[in-house]
Amino acid sequence: MGASLLRLHFHDCFVNGCDGSVLLDDTPNFTGEKTALPNIGSIRGLEVIDEIKAAVDKACKRPVVSCADILAVAARDSVSILGGSLYWYKVPLGRRDARTASKDAANSNLPPPFFSFSQLLANFQAHGLDLQDLVALSGAHTIGFAQCSTFRNRIYNDTNIEPNFASSLQSTCPKSGGDSNLSPLDRFTPSRVDTSYYTSLLSKRGLLHSDQELFKGDGSESDSLVRLYSRNPFAFARDFKASMIKMGNMKPLTGNAGEIRVNCRKVNKMLSE
Repeated sequence: MGASLLRLHFHDCFVNGCDGSVLLDDTPNFTGEKTALPNIGSIRGLEVIDEIKAAVDKACKRPVVSCADILAVAARDSVSILGGSLYWYKVPLGRRDARTASKDAANSNLPPPFFSFSQLLANFQAHGLDLQDLVALSGAHTIGFAQCSTFRNRIYNDTNIEPNFASSLQSTCPKSGGDSNLSPLDRFTPSRVDTSYYTSLLSKRGLLHSDQELFKGDGSESDSLVRLYSRNPFAFARDFKASMIKMGNMKPLTGNAGEIRVNCRKVNKMLSE
């Protein structure tokens, strides 16, 4: 579940900022982000966010903590629980919740697993992030699983992949069928936040095409960062935490903008409604 909560925060922030929009159900006025291609059939953890929201509101006697803030804190807690105190960081709070969501915005803003390095970097730069953020935040793939449909093309057609690794995945992910079959993003320690994700990239064992694009072994822009993180957990933890805070501050709604939702899945009813 930790990987799912971390992914929820990322998928929230990359679509019009960290505003809790990813949590909204569809309404007659808008089609939300849950049915966008990067989310449909794979987004998880919504019930956990509901439970946290209910517990926080009960403790505070009223809704004073936004769903967007809950996503940010849940992501941090997931990382620190699965990785240890090295990965704990203070989450800036004060985000407010959006009153709308957009399926189209999710489809156009969330980077797909087939992106090239240049496409990934351009996508991150469009969100105010840089090369270091790209490589550090990709380390979130130290936990969690991916569906066969997201890595099928890689294991059958990519050349930048270790042959035995590709073969070992083909029973889980046949050329046709089994689209939702799962494989760990980090096959060594899939439920622990550490640096083995980067070690896998050094040996061409990245599960997703977009993962392996970060390391080509030819002196490409991101190669040195992958090497650094693979051997230095302190450097990775430092940069990952800094990038998580930076991502968490993307275009937040503050002041009187947005609202503090009562139900994370629905916008609040206005007094005139």
